[in-house]
Amino acid sequence: MSRIVFWILLIGLVVFAIRAKLKGLSARQQPPLDAQPRRQPPPAEIETMTQCAHCGIHFPASEAVHADGHDYCSPGHVRLPPR
Repeated sequence: MSRIVFWILLIGLVVFAIRAKLKGLSARQQPPLDAQPRRQPPPAEIETMTQCAHCGIHFPASEAVHADGHDYCSPGHVRLPPR
């Protein structure tokens, strides 16, 4: 009786291994569903940088605080003397 159970389990294991192998091969041969070339997002526009007149840090010009012909990184540095 144990020999019959052993052979049934062995045959089942072999069938399972063969099905798994065939399934893996067929999955590799099929192109993925999203096989279309992916579009790159447009590059962000390059923003000009400026330097704080007091501390010297570089930051985007759109964030600058302008005073007395100088660019500052924050309103607190406007009160301080330029370098």
